[in-house]
Parts: sequence; structure tokens; C-alpha cells
Amino acid sequence: MGAAGGRLFGTDGVRGVAGRDLTARLAMDLSVAGAAVLGRGARTGGARPGHAMAVVGRDPRASGEFLEAAVVAGLASAGVDVLRLGVLPTPGVAYLAGALGADLGVVISASHNPARDNGIKFFGRGGVKLPDAVEDQIEAHLGQASHDPDFGRVSDASATHELYLEHLLSTLPGEPGRALVGLRVVADCAHGAAYRVAPEALRRAGAQVITIGAEPDGQNINAGCGSTHLDPLAEAVVAHGADAGVAYDGDADRCLAVDADGHTLDGDQIMAVLATELKDAGKLAGDGVVVTVMSNQGFHVAMREAGIRVVETPVGDRYVSQAMRDGGYVLGGEQSGHIILLEHAATGDGILTSLQLLAAVNHRGLPVAAAAKLMRKYPQVLLNVPGDASRLGPEVTAAVARAEETLGDNGRVLVRPSGTEPTIRLMVQASDAVLAEQVVGRLAAEVRLALARG
Repeated sequence: MGAAGGRLFGTDGVRGVAGRDLTARLAMDLSVAGAAVLGRGARTGGARPGHAMAVVGRDPRASGEFLEAAVVAGLASAGVDVLRLGVLPTPGVAYLAGALGADLGVVISASHNPARDNGIKFFGRGGVKLPDAVEDQIEAHLGQASHDPDFGRVSDASATHELYLEHLLSTLPGEPGRALVGLRVVADCAHGAAYRVAPEALRRAGAQVITIGAEPDGQNINAGCGSTHLDPLAEAVVAHGADAGVAYDGDADRCLAVDADGHTLDGDQIMAVLATELKDAGKLAGDGVVVTVMSNQGFHVAMREAGIRVVETPVGDRYVSQAMRDGGYVLGGEQSGHIILLEHAATGDGILTSLQLLAAVNHRGLPVAAAAKLMRKYPQVLLNVPGDASRLGPEVTAAVARAEETLGDNGRVLVRPSGTEPTIRLMVQASDAVLAEQVVGRLAAEVRLALARG
């Protein structure tokens, strides 16, 4: 559980097998520690002045019920007033944390992971993700019992879901109820947290909506559906003669899409559409977009041709978010479909992304397939080599330099340690698939040789 090296928090909160790694005790201790760190200097906007206020939401996993109870109990025992949101997408919890003036937000979800897993992640004031240093503070407070004699109160706040829906629709141009008129859309909700909100948002925006993956039973989240399994969506789009399909992951902070022929649009392609739409509207701050080092070379080429600057960060949407804030950018994201539209949301929001993507193509009068051709997707080869990246020396650096020289401006090379296991991840992109395979093969051989020497 957590990242390699013993840190409890991984790239997106604390995750593990529910009941084994992520126990009720750990969930309670984390919430007490989170209250101690994030509830300091509580604002007076809550129901009771002087008391910190938290919003808590979850996805539909069966384990979310006992973990929610533990989190709520921990927060209340630490003197925090709790608004229990129930099943709601992660970005919905983030939005309501800001909209309701909460001091912190807690989401119980393992995103795209299978049903046996679960996770806990925190948001700070304004619904923003926490930097590593603040997560480290929370971890340092683990095991320190709360001694607040004035316990927090717990309220049901599921009625606030409507506020989130209204917010999503308010981001659309023109008359929100007509932004998607004329579009027939299939929405795959991954049997996850978006199963109610996403279809409703698309319908209110004017689309005709067919839903799949919208019958959660606590065990079927992400099972053969959603953004990690696009085949059912592609088949449904073709079978229903739809114009497009959108797929979310279990907590709906990601979105991928397919066109009318069932061909996939990944996060890079979606961002290419959104970036050019924002630039044409004069709303792309700094004429720039923020992506991770995993972005496709074709995206870089397309943005260069469109006069849009590309800023790169390490893998992880919180690094994207931080770079956006530091540089004043409004659009950023990952190839996985984790896209941040900072004008409207503090974190990645799959439903927001789908609305903006569909509104953009509808506004242009283009089929989704035509919009996807804004960028040519370069072949990409990924390879994992078991081992400790700290054992790699200058010979691997030299091998990377040779690979980059071979590819020139028409390719990219990346060697990085995994954030979750003792593995070295290699990525090569090239204009030609055969060349990409050859380059990554040579690079992997150099890495294995370096590990053997070490």
C-alpha cells in the first residue's frame, strides 16, 4: 500500500485492499490526523463557528460503507462537523468542498482499481489536492489521539448534489440546455460514482443519452467497463448509431471518448480539441497547456503547429495542477483522461471534460472523428524492467541520449522509476512503430545490463 519506499501516501492518496491494507482503524486514524492538520484555523463559515467542517463522499464500492463510517467517526471525534455527501464523483466532492466553505474534503475511492481495493484522499480548502509536504504532516500525526471534548456533528448532505449538477451546466457556452442538442451520446459510467450525475448532466445539456455501466452493486465497479475497458462503449456507440461515446472511471475524475465508428480518443486528443477551442475563443491563458512527460509526441507537434506552448511535469495530476497554478494556465492533464479545466474545477473532472469536449465539437459542427484528427497520434511503446532505478548510472544516461539522437524531433524517450513498485518504466514514441520497438529494445538491454553490474 502507498508508494515504494514506505511512504503511506501514494500518487493519489492512500490505497490498498479494503479490510486488509485499508482497515477501519487506519481510516479512522487518517481522518483524525487529517483533521489535526487541515482543520487548523477553522473558518467561521460552517454551521458552528470555530468548528472545522468537512465534506465526505465515496464511490459505490461495498467497502466504502464501513470506511465512510470510520472516516466520519474519526472526523467527528476530532471536533469536525461532517457533511456526508454519499455516492458522488471525486470532483463533485472537491467542488462542494469549495462551494460549501469546508475546511477539508475526504473521498473514499480507489478510482479505476478493482472492487476489492479502496482508498482515502484528502482535499484542502477550496477543494484542492494536497502537496506532498502536507500529506507527510498528516502521516506524521497518525496515532495521535484527538482530545477535543467538543465533538463534531454529522449531517446528511446528499441534496447538495444538485449544486454540483448546476455548476457543471453553468460551464457550457451560450444556453446550457442547448449546448449538446442534436447529439446522440452513449455514456459508460463504470458502475461507479457517476452513474446518476453524468447521464443527468448530459441530458440537461441537450443530448440524447444512452447509458451503460450504470447499475452499481458494490462489486462491479470498473469490471469490464468504464475508461479502462472501452470495447463495450465502442460496441454500444456503433449499435445505437450514436455520434460519440464517453467513458468515466470509478470515481469519474477521468474521461475518455470514442467517435461514431468506435475509435478511441485518449486524453491527449481530448486536450488538443479543448486547447484549440479555448485558444480560438481567446480563453487559453498564456497560450499554453500543461501535460506530463507521458504525453504523446503527436500532441507536442499539433500544439506547436497551433501556436500553443506545452509545459511538462512529472506523472501525476497534482503535479499538473501545481504547474497550472504556478504558471497561470487554465488547461492541463494526462493521457489517461485526467484533465483539469482550472477555470471551472480545482481537480480533474470527467463529467466536466465530457461536456466541454462534446460542446466543442457541436459548436464546430464537426463529427468527433474529425476533431480527433487535430493531432496525429505517434506510436508509443511502453516496457517495464524490474529493478531499482537508483542503481542506474551514466551508461543509461548515455543510452537515452543516443536513443534521442536516433529519433530526433520525431520521437521521445522516457526512463523513470515507478511510483508504486520497484520497477523502471521505459517509454519510446516515434513516427514509425517499428523504430519505436527497436529503440525501446536497445534501451531495455542497456538498463538490464546496468542493473546486473550494480
